[in-house]
Amino acid sequence: MTHQDSSKFDLHTHHVRCGHARGEIRDYIEAAIERGLHVIGIADHSPFFSYKEDQAFPKIAMAVSEFPRYVKEVQALKQEYEGKIEVLLGIEADFFPEHIERYRPYFDRYPFDYIIGSVHQVDGISIFNKRRWKRLNEQQQVQTKETYYQLIEQSARSGMYQILGHIDAMKGFYPTFSDIQTDVVEKTLKVIGEHDVAIEINTSGKTKDVGGWYPSDVILEQANHFGVQVTFGSDAHDPERVGDEFELVAKKLKEIGYKEWCFYRQKDRVIVPL
Repeated sequence: MTHQDSSKFDLHTHHVRCGHARGEIRDYIEAAIERGLHVIGIADHSPFFSYKEDQAFPKIAMAVSEFPRYVKEVQALKQEYEGKIEVLLGIEADFFPEHIERYRPYFDRYPFDYIIGSVHQVDGISIFNKRRWKRLNEQQQVQTKETYYQLIEQSARSGMYQILGHIDAMKGFYPTFSDIQTDVVEKTLKVIGEHDVAIEINTSGKTKDVGGWYPSDVILEQANHFGVQVTFGSDAHDPERVGDEFELVAKKLKEIGYKEWCFYRQKDRVIVPL
């Protein structure tokens, strides 16, 4: 663990390889410099390593064959921009408990600064699919929310990730998700704290129906109680969103009672005071 006096950072950015973002990696780095960031993390969607096809879902994630090229490009840009901005090599990996050992060797092969673990599917359906809620009664809604957080808990226990991505993103297109009553969120945060994994404050909620950030202020207050480390990610799929609302998030975290947040360099946590 190291400490850095002050840094403006964004650890969650995408680019054209994933098939649903605009711009090249260089565009995100240039945008970060323009906005006065000291650190920019590139964390595009990892390939679906468990499928036979090279690119099983062209509009969701990069091809398996693109993965080494992605790493090589970020490493080259890291060197090129040295002295101007620190470029970090990250990846956003889908968490599928049944395939975790399939993913691990790919990530161990390369010098990632950090890996973001994100749950994007519950019961085989995208968390952003609002149609999934239509026919569910109250009990089934609770069950769905609990399954989502059980997956997040398992991802925290897996030891594969430094950061957990957007931990209440299921509210994205279904804002009343937050009102489904269950104590599973608290249980999950306790496990995240015990396993010393960070969660991101992800400002891309503003691009969805729910508005605002992931996770909610209520969850951030609970996370602080359980000693959960926090980091920042815009989840930019467009260079214009790099560093989006960084200062507002810092202000909110201070109000909640956080004293610091962090980023990762070679999987070593770098503490930045708020």
